[in-house]
Amino acid sequence: MKEQLLIASEISIKYEPKVQPINRPRIKTSEDAYLQCLFFFGIDNLIIKEEAVVLFLNRGNRVLGGYKASSGGIDGTVVDNRLILGIALKCLASGLIVAHNHPSGELNPSRADKDLTQKLKEAAKLMDISLLDHLIITSETYFSFANEGLI
Repeated sequence: MKEQLLIASEISIKYEPKVQPINRPRIKTSEDAYLQCLFFFGIDNLIIKEEAVVLFLNRGNRVLGGYKASSGGIDGTVVDNRLILGIALKCLASGLIVAHNHPSGELNPSRADKDLTQKLKEAAKLMDISLLDHLIITSETYFSFANEGLI
């Protein structure tokens, strides 16, 4: 029997920051996070379909980058914690802020929103990454899990 040469895919890990750390926006408040998140949402989609965005932060709470983690339907979207944490590790993030919109304009978190927050917080903690906040947003305002003591 001849030996077969096994060919495996090469995995490349690459992070190329384009902005010096001192020039990155700093998140000091939930309002700062809200304004940064709006940049990554399709502002026109806020009242049409549910989407989720994640901000990745360094130790000084400066934004390393943002990622649209999910784009769903009228009343829901699926957020994969493994993708979020994979990106967090790749960009050497120390903190995360997750945000999603409610097209209905309802700011109160659902049971699913609370469950997602808890699962992401626990998973991130295993890698010494802090979930700093979870925002539910509309084009005019937001709900902060951190401000309400839910994180």
